Amino acid sequence: MTHTIGVIPGDGTGPEVVGEALKVLDAVRRVEGFDVELVRFDLGGERFLRTGESLPDEELALLRQMDAILLGAVGHPDVRPGILERDLLLRVRFELDQYVNLRPIVRYPGVQTLVPSHGEDDVNMVVVRENSEGLYSGAGGFHRRGTAHEVAVQESINTRHGVERIVRFAFGVATKRRQKLTLVHKTNVLTFAGDLYQRVFNEVATEFLNVETDYVHVDACCIYFLDQPSRFDVIVTDNMFGDIITDLGAMIQGGMGIAAGGNINPDGVSMFEPIGGTAPDHIGKGTINPLAAIGARREHRRRPDRGVGSSNASLRERAGRSLSSRSSMRSHACRYRPRGW
Repeated sequence: MTHTIGVIPGDGTGPEVVGEALKVLDAVRRVEGFDVELVRFDLGGERFLRTGESLPDEELALLRQMDAILLGAVGHPDVRPGILERDLLLRVRFELDQYVNLRPIVRYPGVQTLVPSHGEDDVNMVVVRENSEGLYSGAGGFHRRGTAHEVAVQESINTRHGVERIVRFAFGVATKRRQKLTLVHKTNVLTFAGDLYQRVFNEVATEFLNVETDYVHVDACCIYFLDQPSRFDVIVTDNMFGDIITDLGAMIQGGMGIAAGGNINPDGVSMFEPIGGTAPDHIGKGTINPLAAIGARREHRRRPDRGVGSSNASLRERAGRSLSSRSSMRSHACRYRPRGW
């Protein structure tokens, strides 16, 4: 059987880390005996600067035909923030209905983090972030722009359909892990969107009586990430809050160079990526850890909603040995990160 993988190396150090991930994919393919066809896409900041194109319709149509997509990083210092994020990254997510952003947060053996009190078993959770609505919908506008009385409105769009499907997905993930699901929101201030999330969460919970449920405000969630990360197994949250807390999650698992995620359409084409960004000042230096990109490929093969348990000791040990051997790379964080992820 041949798997057709769309590859978007992108900008900055994206092509470097994708290249390492594809080496691992080739090695796994040889051992496990499957075939892969790679279809490369020239998309990103460099393409935009050359042609003014972000994502032509014909290339979007071709992406729809892939079995999965591997993304490196997209963003360029010479492209105004918001263009590539809206017209490339968000368009792929919305057009392919990748309504789940799935981000495992796992600390591997031997990896140092910024929180020395955390043990290796304390950090082991999955964040299920709604990926198609909320503040990322693009609703809003300006009134009297450029004047002293300018008004900017950015609206958060949350639908019953969108909230229910992400909550159901998260309950499904929880049943395959330690059977605990926490809703993270800000219901005491966002009384409309938060109320919808809480009501749907409570209603769906009656169908999953084996799953323990909890609620935490997003600001308290950030505190618990640092003080008591073992409190969490699976988290479900909205688009903006998920974007923020998963970056903090990356730091408590060892840094952006380790963190990987997936933009999931459970019934369609999904896209997997390292979450660290382009880091253009590290191009060609060999200082960016490729393990997040390698992990992104692994997430394609081992999605938590497809029966992966809360941990895999052998896998974690092998990853830990690899991470330890790359200690010179581990501390390098991204210097430039595209906005709007």
